[in-house]
Order: sequence, then C-alpha cells, then structure tokens
Amino acid sequence: MQQDVDAQHDAELAGLDQLDVPIRISEPLGRRIWRSIWPKLTAVGLFLGTWQIVFLSGWKPPYVLPSPAAVLSELWTDLVAGEIASAASVTLRRAVVGFTLALIIGVLIGLAVSRNQLVRTAIGAAITGLETMPSIAWFPLAILLFKISEQAILFVIVLGAAPAIANGLIVGVDHIPRLWLRAGRSMGASGFAMVRHVILPASLPSFLGGLKQGWAFAWRSLLAGELLVVISASGSLGVRLDQARQLADAEQILSTMLVIFMIGVLVDALLFGRLERAVRRRWGLLDTR
Repeated sequence: MQQDVDAQHDAELAGLDQLDVPIRISEPLGRRIWRSIWPKLTAVGLFLGTWQIVFLSGWKPPYVLPSPAAVLSELWTDLVAGEIASAASVTLRRAVVGFTLALIIGVLIGLAVSRNQLVRTAIGAAITGLETMPSIAWFPLAILLFKISEQAILFVIVLGAAPAIANGLIVGVDHIPRLWLRAGRSMGASGFAMVRHVILPASLPSFLGGLKQGWAFAWRSLLAGELLVVISASGSLGVRLDQARQLADAEQILSTMLVIFMIGVLVDALLFGRLERAVRRRWGLLDTR
C-alpha cells in the first residue's frame, strides 16, 4: 500500500516537473526565416516610403535631399568600385582594436572596483562620471597628446567604451547572490578560478548589457574621431563623410551614413544578439516554442 502511495507521489512530482520543460513545436525553416525578417523588411519599407514622400513634397531641393533611388544608386556604384569596402575595412579595424583595448581595461577596472571596497570608494563614482562625459569632449586633449594620429582616435574610443563596460561588470557582480560565491569558495575556487568559473558567468547578463553599451559608445566615438581627426591617407568612412561635406555631395553623405547604420545593425544582430540569446537560453529565459 505504501509503495502505491509513493509511486503516485513520484508520478505527481514528475508531472509537475514537466511544466518546466520547454514545448518544442517544429516549424519549417522557410517560415522561421520569414517570421524573423518580415518585421525588418516592413520597417525598411516604411522608412524608404517616408523618405520618398518627403522628397516628392519638395521640402528641400534634390541636391540637398536626394531621392532614395539616387542614394541607393550611389551606394551600389561605390560598392561595385570597392570604395565602400575599403573605407569600411579601415573603420572596422579601428573599431575592433579600440573596443578590444576598452574591453581589457574595462574588465580589469570592473573587477578591481567590484571586489575591493577601497578601490570602489576611491574611483567608483569617477567611472560613472567618465561614462556620462560626451566622447567628443576628449578630442582636444587627445589631439594635444597624440597629434593627428591613430592613437588620438583610439584614446577617445577607449575612454568612451571602457567605463560602460566596467559599470556593466560592476552591476553584474553586485547582483550575484552571496550564496553562489560561498558555494564557489567551498568548492575550492579562489583567485582567477573564482573569477573564471563563478563571477564572470554569474554576472554575464548585466555584463553583456555593458558590452553592448560599450560598443555603441566606441562606434560613436570612432566616427566622431574620424570626422575631427581627419587622416586623409586612411580613406575611412569618416574621411568619406568629410570629403562629401566639402564637396556638398549629399548622395555620398547619405550613402555613407547608410553604410555606418547597417554596420551597427549587423554587429548588434550577428554578435551581441546571438550572445544575448545564448545567455538567455542558458539562464532559461528564452521562449523556445
């Protein structure tokens, strides 16, 4: 009799456990792809339609505000000629180098502040202050220190992105349950092992938000730097914008701006978007239906 009761109890618990199992519904690949891209296509269509309506209204002459067709034609011509790819490669190389430096510095500062009360008291508020400073305010100092050079641009990228990355890690560490840290220590984790296996994985959701914000700051700082610290031989996206401004070439200005926008969207979708989905899936926060 007792065995029957225990078996029924186990069955009830198993049934409750099944409530936590994600419901997987098979869906054709084509339908999944269409479901993911149709909102983006609709947004692009609305943007281009609004642009065309404003152009047809005659609000500005065509040499100031060209039509979408003229800008896309200019963009296609530059793509075929390889000019856009060459300029984008220079800008992306600077972005990768600057963001990597900011990531290293931001992580080191974030760990030092989050794990040491004395360091937090000394520079914790300063990190937030640096994060709120407009990156363009650093360029006069950068030019004084490094002249018109790549180092001046990298200097501003790091100062723009590192505080955001550090703050994201600090917030993530502050929200780690103390029980997890005690469990890590009881299992023998200390020093780098504690950081590698407990602190960084546990703080990853907030840290990822800091990484995304840091990338946004780095990308904006980079383009501002390429416009202010014009290194003509580099042929970057910023140089293209400055040259088009000097020639009053609105089509090239807008086509280059579209490329800058698309790079930002692609980096977010292909890098940070995938990382965010992976983290949410690992934490059980992603709806897999």
